[in-house]
Order: sequence, then C-alpha cells, then structure tokens
Amino acid sequence: MHELSICLALLDQVQGIAREHRAERVERIVLRIGPLSGVEGPLIENTWPLAAAGTIAEAAELVIESMAVRVHCRDCGAETEAAPNRLLCAACGSLHTRLASGDELLLAHLELSLPDG
Repeated sequence: MHELSICLALLDQVQGIAREHRAERVERIVLRIGPLSGVEGPLIENTWPLAAAGTIAEAAELVIESMAVRVHCRDCGAETEAAPNRLLCAACGSLHTRLASGDELLLAHLELSLPDG
C-alpha cells in the first residue's frame, strides 16, 4: 500500500517536529499535493488514521490542498498554469517548457499544542 508508506514517512516528519518543539499533541497538518506527484489525496486521507493511531498526531486534522501544475516556457520565459496532461505554455503555446510545480508532496503547515509555561 503506497499511501501507507507515505503516511508513515509523514508521521515520522510530524513527530520529529513535534518533539523538537516539545508539543503535547498535533492539532492540524496541511499537505500540498500536486496532480503529477503520483499521490492521491483521498487515499492519503483514508490511510492517515491508521498510520497516526496511538501517536501524538492521532487526533490531528489532516487538510489536503491541491496545487496547480505550472510550467516555465523556454521560448518566451513566461511561467503559466498548464493542464497535467498538456504541459504547454499558456502565453505562447510552446511545447518547450519545464515543469515549475505540480509534482510536489509538501508538508506545508503544522499546528501544535504546546504545554503552558
């Protein structure tokens, strides 16, 4: 199960940050997932509770934000949005583009509950 290994890796990262800040629990996790990342947001949402069970992040709200595919045009220099299956420059129509974003799986934000004092 590909998603379980992703969730376990995410959990390791979240727990490391929580330990570093001496958090009591993790309240909210925001992930940004690009359509070309190979990761399906709904499958991550369904798998997360299994991975986080019994941990400091067990009750955390998992928020998944979709990212747009963006390309940088090597002909005109523009950076524009593109369809995941059609990486053309929206400014000039060129095929000579480089992927600028859309393949990420990024831990964007983490909210922790810290002890008083």
